[in-house]
Amino acid sequence: MKIHCLSTLQELPTSPEDAWKFLSDPKNLSKITPASLKFKIKSGADKPMYPGQIIEYSVSPFPRIKSTWITEITHLKEHQYFVDEQRFGPYAFWHHKHFLRKTDRGVEMEDIIHYKLPFGFLGELFHNTLVLPQLNRIFNYRRVQLEEQFGKI
Repeated sequence: MKIHCLSTLQELPTSPEDAWKFLSDPKNLSKITPASLKFKIKSGADKPMYPGQIIEYSVSPFPRIKSTWITEITHLKEHQYFVDEQRFGPYAFWHHKHFLRKTDRGVEMEDIIHYKLPFGFLGELFHNTLVLPQLNRIFNYRRVQLEEQFGKI
């Protein structure tokens, strides 16, 4: 069983409070997700984020492949961090930590994702050629969108 880890770090010229306001609103996830994923929130995003919140999405990670993704917000400390975990979806395991830290120039945002692919050895065959490049594209897109939202340092 292979658990992969993807980590990103980005500094934004904004306050932890303003970054939190944007990032903790599930409805904003569609603004920082590439349109090619056909990402759509189906339910659970009608309230401010809280521990135990269940959010259901539909997503198309690759052409002609559609998936329902259900996540739970398991941990949250306002203006500092939240954790979402997949309950059902395209991964065998998905645990995504979002951290915000105040810096001299604004806020540092760190994402740490631990994930496991489905289908054992067969799933692993696609990690380096399909899955990791797709995840990198998604988080690079997110970086650009957040710079448009808050500015660039």
